[in-house]
Amino acid sequence: MPENETRHYDVVINGASVAGCTAAILYARQGAKVALLERRSSMTAHKVLCTHYVQASAYPVMAELGLADALNGIGAIRNSADYWTKWGWIRPEAKTGPGVLPHGYSVRRQSLDPLIRRMAADTEGVDLRLGHTVNELLTEDGRTTGVAGVAGTSPDGPFALRAQLVVGADGKDSTVARLTGAPSETAENNRFSYFAYFRGLRHPEGRTSARVYYLDPDNAYVMPNEDGVTVVAAVLSKTRLDDFREDIEGAYLDFVRSLPEGPEIDKAERISKVIGTVNYPLISRHPSGPGFALIGDAALTSDPLSAVGCAWAMQSASWLVETTAPALTGDDPLDGALADYAKRHATETGGHQHLIADYALARPFNEIEAFMFEGAARDTRLAEHFHLFGSRLMTVEDYMAPEIVARTEKVTGWSLSEESLRILSGEAPGAATHPAGSDGARPESTEAAR
Repeated sequence: MPENETRHYDVVINGASVAGCTAAILYARQGAKVALLERRSSMTAHKVLCTHYVQASAYPVMAELGLADALNGIGAIRNSADYWTKWGWIRPEAKTGPGVLPHGYSVRRQSLDPLIRRMAADTEGVDLRLGHTVNELLTEDGRTTGVAGVAGTSPDGPFALRAQLVVGADGKDSTVARLTGAPSETAENNRFSYFAYFRGLRHPEGRTSARVYYLDPDNAYVMPNEDGVTVVAAVLSKTRLDDFREDIEGAYLDFVRSLPEGPEIDKAERISKVIGTVNYPLISRHPSGPGFALIGDAALTSDPLSAVGCAWAMQSASWLVETTAPALTGDDPLDGALADYAKRHATETGGHQHLIADYALARPFNEIEAFMFEGAARDTRLAEHFHLFGSRLMTVEDYMAPEIVARTEKVTGWSLSEESLRILSGEAPGAATHPAGSDGARPESTEAAR
C-alpha cells in the first residue's frame, strides 16, 4: 500500500526504544494489530545518555518478554550494587552472596536497544516502520477531541495511520505529549553528569557489583556491563560546573581519581570520549487522555542518578497493556481503561518520584536519609532492605515501616526527631527536607538519644 494511503491499526506507538518495543510486543501477544514507528532509520540506533542499569523491579516484564534469557545470552550483568557513604559501605550481598537477592541487568544501550527492537520486529502483529517521523495527530471525523491516529513523513513520502490508541513512547521531549498538550510539571535537577566507558577495569575481588558513591551532595557510579566494559559516571552539584567548563575531560578524570576506594581508571583502557549533559530536568506528565497514552520517559522523566528510566519504561508499558488491551481487542470502554492506567502509573511511581525529585535538589542529606543510610551501612538486614527499596520493589511506606525504624534506632543508637516521626506517620505534610548538617552529621536535637 502506498505511503500516502491511510492504514488502520489497533495501536500506533511512536518510539521504538525500550518502552515502545515492550508495549508493541505485549499488545501484539494480546491480539492487537500494532504499528511501531521510529524516526531513526537504523535498527541499531540507541540512546546515548543512560545509566545502563535496569532495576530489578522490571525483571518480571523482562522474563515475560523473553528478554531476560536474551540478555543472559549476550552476557549482560545480573546487577547489584554496593554503596559508599560516610558511615561506611552499604553491602546488600554481604550475607547472601551474589545472585541471591532480586536483580535486574546492566547492559549498554547499544546492545539493549537493537536487541529489543529486533524482538518487536519479529513479533507477529507488529509492523515496525523505521524512518517515520510523526508531526501531526489525527482526530475522529466530526469530533473536536480525542486522538485517532498520526500523520507524518517517511523516506517514501507522507503517511497517515489510524488507530484506536496512540502511544507516546518517544522520550522526554515527546512529540505525542506536545501535540496532545498533556499537562506536565517540571522539577529542577541541580546536578549534572559526565561519564565514559572503560575496558579492562579491575573490580574488587573480581565481583561485578556496581559501586555507587553518595558523597553528599556529589555522586558517582561504577557499573560493569557486558563484554568487559564498565561505565564510570560523575554526577555533581551544579556549583561545580565552572570546573568542568574549563576542562571537561580533565575535571572528570580528576574527580574519578579522587573517589574513595575508587576505580583504577589509569590501569584500564578508556574506549569513549567523556559524554554527558549539564541540564536534565525531571518531567512528569499526565500519562493518558482521550485516545492517547504516554509511557517511559514521555510520561515520567526521572533523575538519571536514580537509574529507574529503563525499568519504568518497561513497567509502564506493561501497566498500559494490562489495563487497555481488553478494550482494544474486546468491548471494554477505552476511556475508562486509560483512566485506570493513569491511576496505576501514579500509584506505582508517585512516592518514589517525590523522593527522587527532592534529592535532585543536590542538598545535603536530610535527617531521615542520614538515619536510613547509616543504619544500612551498619546492619546487613537493613542493607538488604535498602537494596529492595532502591530496586523499586517496595513502597516508601514499607521502606519506612515502624519495625524498620525501630531496628535502625537500635543499630545507629539515635532516634529521629519528633518532626520526622510526624512526617512518617502522616501527621505532617511533605518530606523531611531539613539537612542533617552540612557535613552529614546527626542533628543536635537527636544527639542526646544516643
